[in-house]
Amino acid sequence: MATAAADQEPETSVQGESVAGRILRILAKAPLNLVLIAVALLWLVPTIGLAFTSLMSANDFAGEGWWNVISSPHMATWENYDSLLNDTNIPGSLWVTMQIAIGGTILPIIIAALAGYAFAWLDFPGRDWLFIVVIGMLVVPLQMALIPIFSLYNHLSLFDTVLGLVLFHTAFGLPFAIFLLRNFFIGIPKDILESARIDGASEIRIFVRLILPLGLPAIASLAIFQFLWTWNDLLVALVMARDTQPLTVAIFSNMREFGSNIELIAPAAFFSLAIPLAVFLAFQRYFVQGLLAGSVK
Repeated sequence: MATAAADQEPETSVQGESVAGRILRILAKAPLNLVLIAVALLWLVPTIGLAFTSLMSANDFAGEGWWNVISSPHMATWENYDSLLNDTNIPGSLWVTMQIAIGGTILPIIIAALAGYAFAWLDFPGRDWLFIVVIGMLVVPLQMALIPIFSLYNHLSLFDTVLGLVLFHTAFGLPFAIFLLRNFFIGIPKDILESARIDGASEIRIFVRLILPLGLPAIASLAIFQFLWTWNDLLVALVMARDTQPLTVAIFSNMREFGSNIELIAPAAFFSLAIPLAVFLAFQRYFVQGLLAGSVK
């Protein structure tokens, strides 16, 4: 019995030290966690305010602040969303935005994945110089291409079309996409590819069966970047479209036309915010991995 008690004493002291150590670590990180929570709340306040504003009538919003909805839930109404979906062009603009965002995300990912694999693992003349050119294209401002491409689209009948907007976003998204995926692909162990080649696998088979599954974190991270940029675009759509209006242009037009029509603008703006936010939350675990792609080998 005495021996058993002696054996249990070290275990008890170790457990006590472990609990004490965890408490100390929590207390040491508490100031940083409090600061992060405060920053997160500050970032969430505009989103929460927009959500509550979209549920208020114009008269209530003019006389009360959006925070009064918390204490007076009866102020909330779904009439704004009903009017938005049935009496405006917002549903059509939302469908146009979905087409542009999905097309402007999938197409550059496919092209960039193929190019990234070629730059990472295929030997061809001028590969390094061509990659330097791709990197140099990252610094080309989008605004300098608006007028030349506007003229080109007029000749090719691509102006005011979904295809024209998708191609524009693809062209300006490719340099970053190729850079990101190439840096990730080059970090894949070379032995895996050599083993596949010894087994007789073709380059296409290696790309589809090995590179794409292993590169999923970088591809998902790129999809977040490209989708958010395409979804939130206003400048390109204003220049390259007239009747084919994405959601951002429709909201801008309503603000210019109705000015203080907050019961229309607020729910439309919340629609524009909610979908990309949902996409980011769905793929957020890949976000940091994609940001660090190629930084550690």
